[in-house]
Amino acid sequence: MARILVIGGGIAGTAAALGLHKAGHDVALCEAHPDTAEDIGAFLTLATNGMRALAQLDATDAVTAIGFPLTSLRLLDSGGAEVTRAPLAGAHDPALRYRCLRRGELNAALQTEAARRGMALRHGTRLVSVDDGPDGVTAHFADGSTASGDLLIGADGLNSAVRRQVAALAAQPRYAGQRVFYGYTDGTPATDDTGAITMVRGSESAFGYTVSPTGETYWFARVAGEPLPTGGPGHRTAADRREELLPVLRRDATPAGDIVAACADRIMVVNAAEMPLGTPWHVGRVLLIGDAAHAASPATGQGASMALEDAVVLAKALRDTPDPGTAFAVYEQHRRPRVEHNITVSGGISRGTHSPARDGSAAPGVSRVDDALIRQLAWETPLPAGVDGVR
Repeated sequence: MARILVIGGGIAGTAAALGLHKAGHDVALCEAHPDTAEDIGAFLTLATNGMRALAQLDATDAVTAIGFPLTSLRLLDSGGAEVTRAPLAGAHDPALRYRCLRRGELNAALQTEAARRGMALRHGTRLVSVDDGPDGVTAHFADGSTASGDLLIGADGLNSAVRRQVAALAAQPRYAGQRVFYGYTDGTPATDDTGAITMVRGSESAFGYTVSPTGETYWFARVAGEPLPTGGPGHRTAADRREELLPVLRRDATPAGDIVAACADRIMVVNAAEMPLGTPWHVGRVLLIGDAAHAASPATGQGASMALEDAVVLAKALRDTPDPGTAFAVYEQHRRPRVEHNITVSGGISRGTHSPARDGSAAPGVSRVDDALIRQLAWETPLPAGVDGVR
């Protein structure tokens, strides 16, 4: 049994803690934020591959208690006409159905599950430095406290403090060519079609929305342009964000403009960002996972699901290999081809160099779940010695 420090209590970190604990390790989870509300304004979709990973962590019930399922995909053209409608993968299985939920709610559900299993969880611990020595690793926090262990997992997101503090892992995310808006619109009548997610291919935007069982519309928009200015005066209010987005959406005869126009004040906008391919993930006793290692633009909507996959494969690698150095190498061997393929595809969609298929296969949450991936995630199956084509 190893003592493992996990830095970051978001999706990747808490899921990793669940997996490592299941594999028999002593886990300490350290989160910089004082509570679970990080990014509460944004929502996400968990696809079938993410739900499959959750099942291997025995966390399905914790997550299906929040959010709502998605069972079908609609695709509209720029004139508002329906191009196609198809069932989403896993629609027949409640444990594998796509799920739409708020990021903060998912963080809270996973953290509650970790606490229920007896794991140590510290909020308000902001990392300031890491000492990686021959006999262990120590994390130093802004409040003057420290934590020591045999290994340290950096799961602290796109702007990872672990990545900044460990020189051998230094790498910077880059702008992926789009601003991404998220919002919620009240007052939509509840409908029998609440299980559908609708993708709209606008002439100058990509838009997606779904209606919750209570009649609230969750929506996002991706628009090409310059990155948001750092510390600039614009985009500080919901009205600013709405007025930036509406003229782009109104160029097309789709429902997008009306949905955004009716949105009162719950709008956020972020830069689409990605990590460059080939950046280092581990050195000594320190490993990066999730967005800290392989953030992709949100065009494929796979960030959360990929993080959940990471958690399972990491736990299995440490369980099935004789030492941490080998485990980190095996983990990377299995994960890098898949996640870097996602970075490439998602970045191509964001930059307009790759078009989503007509069946919507590049819609949020859509990812191929083949036999090789199923074997890789299956908890009782040892990791294969070589990578077997998982993408």
